[in-house]
Amino acid sequence: MSDTPQPSRLEKLRIVEGFLRHQLGQVERWIAEEQQRQAEQTRGEQARPPVPDWLIEVGIGVDKLPVAVHVGGCHMMGKRIRGIPRDQALRMLTDGVPACTHCRPDTKLGVLE
Repeated sequence: MSDTPQPSRLEKLRIVEGFLRHQLGQVERWIAEEQQRQAEQTRGEQARPPVPDWLIEVGIGVDKLPVAVHVGGCHMMGKRIRGIPRDQALRMLTDGVPACTHCRPDTKLGVLE
């Protein structure tokens, strides 16, 4: 048997208390980091520019010719898009640029095919 004295119940409880304080500090740091992340996300969402009402999707290559007109926020728009004003969207549709078959900008603009 060892001659080393065993810690008392009070000493054991103090050790557990120290460990729990350390853990609580860690959880409080995690909470502060999460609050900061959420605040940054909210600021980013508020600073995001509004989605344009009308979009033009262009093709690949040097010419980058228009390939489709979309309503802003269309889930089928590709990566090569840019916002355009209403009158330009109308002009492109009447000049033969295809309307997206999902968001139907031609219907929303009143253009008959």
